[in-house]
Amino acid sequence: MHSAEHLLNGTMDKMFQRGRAFSAHIEKKKSKCDYRFERDLTAQEIQTIEEIINKQISLDLPVKESFISRDEAVGRFNLSRLPDEAGENLRVISIGEYDNCLCSGPHVTSTKEIGTFKIISTSFENGVLRIRFKISESI
Repeated sequence: MHSAEHLLNGTMDKMFQRGRAFSAHIEKKKSKCDYRFERDLTAQEIQTIEEIINKQISLDLPVKESFISRDEAVGRFNLSRLPDEAGENLRVISIGEYDNCLCSGPHVTSTKEIGTFKIISTSFENGVLRIRFKISESI
């Protein structure tokens, strides 16, 4: 589910240039991401997001971890959500050439292990777009 979240965040940033989710709750059955936005998504945008993410999944992209110093991360990643206890050595998760993000969560080794990505609902309130999603059996 963490790997699917990375694909969603990368896709949202590429499509709308609004950055990654400012808040996320990742669970096994379903998860949610919150974005600063000015409206809800259209049905066509939801379909496009799902298609892009499922295409990335089907490409069987490698999911790799590497480590960089906090100083190296400045300017390259948004450190605002990074807890102080994260230390000086930060973990970067890379999904092929598609996405790179700081993360401490568990990840697959290949996107093909994720399964099928599906947005189950969206809502918009007070400048916050919430996207709820799940993953199902492998493609």
